[in-house]
Amino acid sequence: MKKLLLYFFGLVVLLSQTSCGYNEMVAKDENVAAKWAQVQNAYQRRADLVPNLVNTVKGAANFEKETLTQVIEARSKATSIQLSPDQLTPENMQKFQEAQGQLSGALSRLMVTVERYPELKANQNFLELQAQLEGTENRISVERMKYNEAVQDYNTYVRSFPRNIIAGWFDFERKTPFAADPNAQRAPSVQF
Repeated sequence: MKKLLLYFFGLVVLLSQTSCGYNEMVAKDENVAAKWAQVQNAYQRRADLVPNLVNTVKGAANFEKETLTQVIEARSKATSIQLSPDQLTPENMQKFQEAQGQLSGALSRLMVTVERYPELKANQNFLELQAQLEGTENRISVERMKYNEAVQDYNTYVRSFPRNIIAGWFDFERKTPFAADPNAQRAPSVQF
């Protein structure tokens, strides 16, 4: 009987110590959700700039329609994928990143094509939009980094013993960080 009471007391002490871990898991999970919201906010800012950029380019030059169409289609696809914090699975993250990557690629092609139009490069509206877009790309990078840091902190916390037991009981699953675009591994070709 004394052993049973000792085991029961040990279990109560263990559970009281780890219950604080539950509250910390909730806080870290909410932090990941907040960082994800900031990532989406930065991507939305970029998506909001694209129509202004496209209209400025259209108005300033007899521009290649195919390039503009690609940018518009990529923006549409990128804004159609919205993930809530509980949908951050590896598959959904990959779809989100692919859509955002297509928009980044289309914008890059647009900027390269603009180089052929000196009157557009001198247009003040275009220059301002280009600067805002560059700033937004930097914000996206910073917000993705902050999100990845929050995910790493959360994942480390919920996977550490004995918190991993409590995390399993309450469905605190591992979160998916942003990964580098597979095409980022290839060096761009430079031709003179």
